[in-house]
Amino acid sequence: MKQTWRWFGPTDAISIREIRETGAAGIVSALHHVPAGQVWPVTDIEARQREIETPDGNPSGLTWDVVESLPVSEAIKSKTGPTKRHLAAYKESLQNLAQCGIQTVCYNFMPVLDWTRTDHSYPLPNGGNALRFDLIDFVAFDCFILCRKGAVDDYDPAIVETAMMRFQHLDVSESRNLSDNIVAGLPGANDHWQLDELKHLLEAYAGMTPETLRTNLIDFLTEVIPTAEELGIRLCCHPDDPPFPLLGLPRVMSSMSDYAKVLDAVESPANGATLCTGSLGVATDFDPVEFIKRHGERIHFVHLRNTVRSGASDGDRHSFSEAEHLEGDVDMIATIRALLAEESRRRDQGRPDHDIPMRPDHGHALLSDFDRPTQPGYPLIGRLRGLAELRGAILACT
Repeated sequence: MKQTWRWFGPTDAISIREIRETGAAGIVSALHHVPAGQVWPVTDIEARQREIETPDGNPSGLTWDVVESLPVSEAIKSKTGPTKRHLAAYKESLQNLAQCGIQTVCYNFMPVLDWTRTDHSYPLPNGGNALRFDLIDFVAFDCFILCRKGAVDDYDPAIVETAMMRFQHLDVSESRNLSDNIVAGLPGANDHWQLDELKHLLEAYAGMTPETLRTNLIDFLTEVIPTAEELGIRLCCHPDDPPFPLLGLPRVMSSMSDYAKVLDAVESPANGATLCTGSLGVATDFDPVEFIKRHGERIHFVHLRNTVRSGASDGDRHSFSEAEHLEGDVDMIATIRALLAEESRRRDQGRPDHDIPMRPDHGHALLSDFDRPTQPGYPLIGRLRGLAELRGAILACT
């Protein structure tokens, strides 16, 4: 697997030179300054490539290997507003990326909220901290801060009662911090919202079923995959994170069967999957080895991270924290073995994409990570530890 590192551009507190020192061989990045639904200009793509390849006028040895993400707008997801114009912009952006030699593009189809956490600095026993999704805190936000209509009916009454008690003990600062963690967006999120904006956006999805959202996703792919295929671009959808409904919004990429429905609906090597072991691994029935056996030939990008379920659950919805990369609820060693076997099959088939790009994801904040403001979930030392552990596991499994 090609070891890559996510970089958020010139505003990232971690420099390209520091990333080079981690031993990573490639960069995962995006043009976060371009709003969803607009074209990524060639000039901006080339500028980002220069920032990666020659950050101080000298070669870094790194290349921009994966786009994460080329965002799918809410207009496309909900099929409201300027859908056709946004689809045309998406295809033009793919053309511009191909012109610059970039062939792997990750995206997601989560309505309104991107990956969601309630705590960006959950304290760990060793003194570090992690990202956490606490179901009680999220229900407190949904029912008593956002006050979404019908929210209390979405949860078990005992969970709502516990969340109400939690809300009653939040002071103004704690309530604002919880809202900011959920609504203001996380690194890589397509958009950042205020509470009033969130309520308005939720209205566009009122009553939308998972079947309708899945149809919208398949329609999007039917429109853009021919362009991607012609350009030699591999699109790969990131799973829902967490892999269950939030705020009454439907989710359609939360399981192996969800992926089967979408990948089978648009049969093309350009229509692929991003395997994120941490996102899918929150579900109790997720089997990464089976996922790779079923969808391996269409996996174009991998996020190797781990989560551990702890705290309150409500049916398929669970509280969880980011775990160490080789710990947690996902068998990372078995996952790596299965991915290496898939790469071997690709080499035997003569596929040019036999080295699957992977990156360590959502590391713990450790040591000097506390000395500078890095993106939540994207510290230097914590991810370096994760990359080193994964690198060792890969070598041991080779």
